Amino acid sequence: MRHFLTTLTAASVLALTACANQPASTTSAPSAAAAQTQAPAQPAISAEAQAALTSAEVAVKDAKAKNALWTTAETAIKAAEEAAKTGDSEAVMKNAKTAEQQARLGLEQAKGPALELKNL
Repeated sequence: MRHFLTTLTAASVLALTACANQPASTTSAPSAAAAQTQAPAQPAISAEAQAALTSAEVAVKDAKAKNALWTTAETAIKAAEEAAKTGDSEAVMKNAKTAEQQARLGLEQAKGPALELKNL
């Protein structure tokens, strides 16, 4: 059920992002000139890679909010985001999967008992 909700959330975010990026139907000359001066669009990644990235971002955000984020998850999500900027869907999926797994493991670890340090 949890995975379903995460996937549903990722799909919703993806759909809303796509709608937000739709250009206006009326184009004026100044806005067309402004569009030409903007930086070129970043390469697109596959829908599956975008969903994996969104799901991983949700998991990492959740783990970070609960102070359970592992540094390996943080490194992996940054690598996935960089791969998304270059349009490398395969690297996005690989790093997003790692980030999500590491974030989930961090959350599971946080559920465990606190470590008690005794006089060593």
